[in-house]
Amino acid sequence: MMRALYSVTGVAITPLLRVWIQRRTQRGKEDATRLAERFGHASCPRPVGTLVWLHAASVGETQSVLTLVRALLAQHPQLHVLITTGTVTSAALVAQQNLSRVIHQFIPIDTRAAVKRFLQHWQPNLALWVESEFWPQLLWQTHDRQIPLLLINARMSEKSAAGWSRFPRSIASLLGTFTAIYAGSSEDAKRLTALGAKQVHDVGNLKYDAAPLEANHALLTELTSATKGRPLWVAASTHATEEQWIAEAHAIAAAKIPDLLTIIIPRHATRGDAIAADVRARGFSLVQRSKNEPITDTTSIYLADTMGELGSFFRLSDIVFLGGSLIPHGGHNPLEPARLNCSIITGPYTHNFATIMQRFIAAQAIELVADKQALANALVTLFSDDAKRLQLSEHATRVVNEARGASDVILQHIHDLLKGRDA
Repeated sequence: MMRALYSVTGVAITPLLRVWIQRRTQRGKEDATRLAERFGHASCPRPVGTLVWLHAASVGETQSVLTLVRALLAQHPQLHVLITTGTVTSAALVAQQNLSRVIHQFIPIDTRAAVKRFLQHWQPNLALWVESEFWPQLLWQTHDRQIPLLLINARMSEKSAAGWSRFPRSIASLLGTFTAIYAGSSEDAKRLTALGAKQVHDVGNLKYDAAPLEANHALLTELTSATKGRPLWVAASTHATEEQWIAEAHAIAAAKIPDLLTIIIPRHATRGDAIAADVRARGFSLVQRSKNEPITDTTSIYLADTMGELGSFFRLSDIVFLGGSLIPHGGHNPLEPARLNCSIITGPYTHNFATIMQRFIAAQAIELVADKQALANALVTLFSDDAKRLQLSEHATRVVNEARGASDVILQHIHDLLKGRDA
């Protein structure tokens, strides 16, 4: 009954979904040249031979599986990989990798007709779903075609588990489509099992196995020259209201750290002009990277309102504050700066990476601050205490290295499933 009702509802609201897609396009959240993909119409032919389909919702999920994809391609020289995502930023990330034998498509909307078109065209031999994207039509129809379906880096938060527990038959139906589930943590494994999942394996988080963010070496050379001799720090992936607090923390810290340079990298680069106007109105000397404005001796804040350059800035700075954590957004991934030997500071709101953060806190590998004053105090301490700064970065690196290995387990299962195929 659930499946029939969901299918009928999908047909009924398809016209509304088209309007929704168009509105997203107007806001820059869809690629106007590829809207047909959202309705299951492929934009390129299916390659001959074995095809593995990997679905990752957005940038974070995509970044976490790139190492796995590279290893899979290396082990199976004739294999092709289809990556589907739901955001333009994740599509850009896949394109930046320039991987041969990798195709990107936008995930179709979850209606029976769109999913049927998608699967009839691509006919994957194996499907890998990342984390917690439970789209019923995509899961049911993939399962109906007897395509092995693995849920990798599986997540199930306490809040989500409580919500799903009110609909036990629904979640059991969805989890039952997976051939095996590889949980990102023991807590996730327990919650998934309690909801009725079978073949659940606690292998750890794939994010630990990801490669370091890449750097633009020309940019890094330019920035190193422009900031030579100046103490600097990076506030990465910041959100609305955080930038003004970061600017105020800069002012407090700069009273004790002469010539301090603060680099703000907003999570959404499109907010750059608004951030610049607000911070300048508060009396700060700010220059914008998106406007090609150079850093000068009088610059106090450099706004890096561009995309895909965190790897360069994390190599430039020894100290990184992770945004989205001074507000109840839930924080961002500490593994990325940890891989590049940064000393990391975060605010109190880190629930998006709760399990990973628990490891960092237990290992004394991250500095926790509650507000702008505490952030300024942490900056003063880290700039004046070389031993403390080095200890934080070393402990963070150790956390990353000790938790590696999930991708090896998953790769072996994929290899077993692909045996006998032309891969």
